[in-house]
Amino acid sequence: MNNLSVKIVESIAEIPAEQWNLMVTDNHPFTQHAFLHALEKHDCVGKKFGWLPKHLAVYQNQQLIAAMPCYEKHNNYGEFVFDQAWEQAWNQIGLPYYPKLVSAIPYTPVMGQRILTKQDLSITEKEYLLELIYQTLTDACDHQQMSGAHVLFANYEQQKWLNHQQDQHLYKRLGYQFHWRNQNFTSFEDFLSTLKSKKRNNIIRERKSFTESNIHFRTLNGHQATEQDWANFDYFYQKTFLEKWSTPTLNRAFFEEIGKTMPENIVLVLADIDDECIAGALMFKSDTHLYGRHWGTIKEVSNLHFETCFYQGIEYAIENGLQVFEPGAGGEHKIARGFTPIEIESFHWLPLNPFGENLDKFIDQEALAVRDYLKQCESMSPYKQPI
Repeated sequence: MNNLSVKIVESIAEIPAEQWNLMVTDNHPFTQHAFLHALEKHDCVGKKFGWLPKHLAVYQNQQLIAAMPCYEKHNNYGEFVFDQAWEQAWNQIGLPYYPKLVSAIPYTPVMGQRILTKQDLSITEKEYLLELIYQTLTDACDHQQMSGAHVLFANYEQQKWLNHQQDQHLYKRLGYQFHWRNQNFTSFEDFLSTLKSKKRNNIIRERKSFTESNIHFRTLNGHQATEQDWANFDYFYQKTFLEKWSTPTLNRAFFEEIGKTMPENIVLVLADIDDECIAGALMFKSDTHLYGRHWGTIKEVSNLHFETCFYQGIEYAIENGLQVFEPGAGGEHKIARGFTPIEIESFHWLPLNPFGENLDKFIDQEALAVRDYLKQCESMSPYKQPI
C-alpha cells in the first residue's frame, strides 16, 4: 500500500467523525466517534482519571483507512482486566509498571473492534493494516518507555488474529462474562419455556411483584429521553458509585450528549412510581447486540435490579430481534436468570518480562482456574437443554 502515514492522535476530535464511523461494524455504539468524543469532551477521560487518549490513525492520501482507540494509562481503573499483581511484581524489583498503553473502551467491558479498517479494502490490504497498527502499538511502547501494550475485549475475529501472532512478547490471559443468547424467541414467555421449572418459576415470581405494585417501566431511546430523564439517571449513577466507595467518571453532560448524538443506540429503562422516577438502567444497542452498562436507584425495592437491568433488557432484545444481551462484567447471579458463561481473552505485549517462566505459570494457572469455574457455572445452567 502506498502513500501511508501513521499518527498518534491525542484527541479524537482531530479525526473526522464520518471517516472514523465508516470503519465501525455492526453499528457498535462504543467504537463510534460520538461515544469516544463525548468521553473526551466532558472530561470523563484525561489526567484526572488516568486515561490519556493516544489513538493510532493510519491515513492514505489524507483519508483515514485504519485506526485503534488507545489510551496511555497511569492506573488500572475502568479496565476490568485486573493486573494489580503484575504492578506489585514490577514494583518489587524496582521497575515502573506505569505508564502503559491500553486499547480498550474506557469503563466498558464490552467486546468489539480494537483495530478498525476501511470496509471496502481487500483482505490482503486489511491484513497489512492490522500488522501495521500492531507494529505501531508496540513501537509506541518502546519509544515512550511504557511497560507494555494491552488489548482488552477485542471481538472474536481479532482475538483469533492476535492468537496467530508469532511474538514472544505477547501473552494471553483468560477471563469470563455472562451473556444471554436469543434462540429465536418470539416472546418472554417463549424464553421462559426453555428454562427448568425451578428457575422459570423464580423469574415469574420476581416479575409478578411488579405487576402487583404501582411501579411502571419506560424504555426510551435518545430521541425520547428528556433532560429530566437524564438528570434522574445521572443522579442514580452518581449515587451508586459513591455508595460503593468507587469513582463516578461519567456525568450528566456526557449522558445528554450521547442521547443527542447517537440516539438510536440508546436504550434507557426508567422505573416510575406515583409520578416519581426511582430507578434506571442505561443500555446501548448495536444492530445485533444489547449492552447493559449502568444502573441506580433511590428506593430499595425487592427484585428491582433484576427487573430493570435483566428482564426489561431480555424483553427488549426479543422484541427487537437482537441476538445477544451482554449485561456487564461479573455476576454469578445472572446464571439463574438466563445468562450463560463465555470465555474472554485479553492480550498483553510486554517487552520486558523480569519473571521468565513464572509469568507463563501465572497465566496458565489463572486460565486453569477460570476454566474450572466456568465448568461449575455450566453445571448450574437454568436451561433444560444445553445452548
